[in-house]
Amino acid sequence: MNSKYKVTKFSSKNFSDTEDLISIEEPLEISLKYKSEDKWINQNLSITMRTPGHDEDLVTGFLFNEQIITSLEDIASVESYGEKVGQYKIQNKILATLINSENVNIAKIKRDFLTNSSCGVCGKSSLDALEIVKKNKTHASEPKISKDIIVQSPNSLREAQSEFSKTGGIHASGLFNSSGELVDLREDVGRHNALDKLIGCTLKNGKLDPKSQFITCSGRLNFELVQKVLMTDVGIMIGVGAPTSLAIDLANKFDITLIGFVKRDSFNIYTNNKKVIVN
Repeated sequence: MNSKYKVTKFSSKNFSDTEDLISIEEPLEISLKYKSEDKWINQNLSITMRTPGHDEDLVTGFLFNEQIITSLEDIASVESYGEKVGQYKIQNKILATLINSENVNIAKIKRDFLTNSSCGVCGKSSLDALEIVKKNKTHASEPKISKDIIVQSPNSLREAQSEFSKTGGIHASGLFNSSGELVDLREDVGRHNALDKLIGCTLKNGKLDPKSQFITCSGRLNFELVQKVLMTDVGIMIGVGAPTSLAIDLANKFDITLIGFVKRDSFNIYTNNKKVIVN
């Protein structure tokens, strides 16, 4: 989603007035509705800055990635509500109603998610905390992908993006099969939101097959992005930028193959090179 803005452009030693397409960024207030002792509770969960569109996928992916839900069967509905506000007349509130709320930890929600950040991991203090909710590692040797598929995936991702060519200001995450074919893609101004949207839509459409797929992201790879992929059991993650130290530590701990700095004829494998075919 984008909009035209007036800009002053400098080119060839001259200034000129023109218009530019800019990616829209709007807040999204996420709330949960669940039952506790036969009483319905509404709980504000998080506020994230996102590109409007695929909001249901974003919320579904976010709840799954943070293990507030463990499957789609835990969700009764995800619905936007409230007045259409602002310059673009958009509903900026969304409510997820849970069917199974037995495992909802309200203290954890208040500690970890009630922030103004798109980063759900801000309240987590260590890698060890993830072992409480994620006990299994990803498959140590599957899938296997070739070096040619690795270097091509960022180009395939960019070519499939609808918004990047228009605005140049939006991230993307794509799910690929081991042959390099794009299964699905989502875009957002936030890297974390793009990945939440991707995982949400693939869960909803039943497209997730971790032993034959990998995920490529348009930017650098940090701890939270790797954590989100970890929850899907997808064992290969590719980024065009650099990973952080904690992202490498997390990927190494759970046997994820983490690949960064992907260029036309080179890339870096930071963890578990067993899944990469170089011959």
